[in-house]
Amino acid sequence: MHNRLTWDDILLVYQISSKGTLTKAARELRVSHPTVFRKLNAAEERLGVRFFQRSRTGYTPTRAAEEICALYDKLRDEVDVSERRITGQDLRPSGVVRVTTTDSLLFGWLSAVLAKFRQEYPDITLALVISNDYLNLTKREADLAIRPSVSPPNSMSSKRIGVIRQAVYLSKALAKHVREPRDLTKISWIGPDDSIHYPTLQMWLQTNAYSDLCHYRSNSVLDMFVAAQNGVGAAVLPCYLADPCTGLVKCGDSIPELSTDLWLVTHPDLRQTERIRLLFDYIETHSSSVFG
Repeated sequence: MHNRLTWDDILLVYQISSKGTLTKAARELRVSHPTVFRKLNAAEERLGVRFFQRSRTGYTPTRAAEEICALYDKLRDEVDVSERRITGQDLRPSGVVRVTTTDSLLFGWLSAVLAKFRQEYPDITLALVISNDYLNLTKREADLAIRPSVSPPNSMSSKRIGVIRQAVYLSKALAKHVREPRDLTKISWIGPDDSIHYPTLQMWLQTNAYSDLCHYRSNSVLDMFVAAQNGVGAAVLPCYLADPCTGLVKCGDSIPELSTDLWLVTHPDLRQTERIRLLFDYIETHSSSVFG
């Protein structure tokens, strides 16, 4: 025989105890008086306990009914907490997201975006890995990658979030000596080191006879940016990084053949993980004003 306490039993006893009569309890439960009477008798018989002392003035709770009411209050509090958590009032996304990107993207744009993200989601910890190489997302070397690339890995969940445009920049001091485009062949240049995979820029420098003028080479775009500000030479730099810099002068328009797509990449198995999904969508939203 089924003789376990049910939620209906708890609610029934609580309403009768709080209202004092079957009629008022029936009204609160939106059932008829006979239904409440029948259910109470059935519950007491099934559980082998008396919940109320009956009298002409109403129903007086027994010790058993008082325990049921205390249990109801406890459960109601826990339900309220759960409701707040489910609706996001208390349950905030948490955990660690490991992000990899380049030094120039982090310095020139992403750092400010991540700072705002942390303000909105303080329980999510961000672990940054600065590298020009694609880390292995399958092996969880990173959860999320922000990379310039001709095309992303086919096995990954990827989103193209914009285009990185590039142009030639000079320090203000060096720009005084460059009055026309051909003067660029009369000054030193800053170029990528062979250790960095940058074939499009290396080819462009070679084609335009600037490669032999590169007397300063680096495997860091951010270093090339700083060197250009210090007057080391002319440099091809991402516009998002160099345009806001008051110490640099832009020589001409952006170079179409050096434009590169910017990709946001994660492993397909991680795409719906809440903290990763939130950061993925946040970065995508905040990329359009810069790379759109």
